[in-house]
Amino acid sequence: MEMVRTLFCKYDGTPHRLLESINLGEDEHGLWVGSLPGSRGQRADGTWVTIDHHRVRLYPRGQWWSALFNDTPHPTRIYCDITTPPVFGVDSVTTVDLDLDIRLLRDGTIKVMDEDEFLHHQKLYNYPPQIIATAQATCAWVVANIATTEPFTTVYQTYLEKLRAIALNCPG
Repeated sequence: MEMVRTLFCKYDGTPHRLLESINLGEDEHGLWVGSLPGSRGQRADGTWVTIDHHRVRLYPRGQWWSALFNDTPHPTRIYCDITTPPVFGVDSVTTVDLDLDIRLLRDGTIKVMDEDEFLHHQKLYNYPPQIIATAQATCAWVVANIATTEPFTTVYQTYLEKLRAIALNCPG
């Protein structure tokens, strides 16, 4: 299994979330990585969290978002982070989290989250006007497309299936 180090930072460069993920491949939508149940991720405060379900993440090239697709029965089908475009290394992906998040729940409900954090960080980190405008426009685009447009509708299921197959072939 080829691993990819995925790092979300805040605008000032401080680490926000770090995870070693399984490289599931790349397609026209971007780089797909996955996490198996039992994988661990590190939060900004240094604490570790254990992932309790299969999930895949898409890092689209040149886009201002990244999407996490959760396997059933997780109540959130898709969790989309508004970010700067990802920077791809040999075995790493780094992006800047711009606070705004969109959730698509299994019942079809779409929620925009952390708008208060986005406003606070605009001042704290002195986001340039172009960053603010692009984050807001991207958030609006994701809200309009998350329930009806690829890669949000079906393509991710191929990568969840690939991750489940890896899990079946991993001892212990």
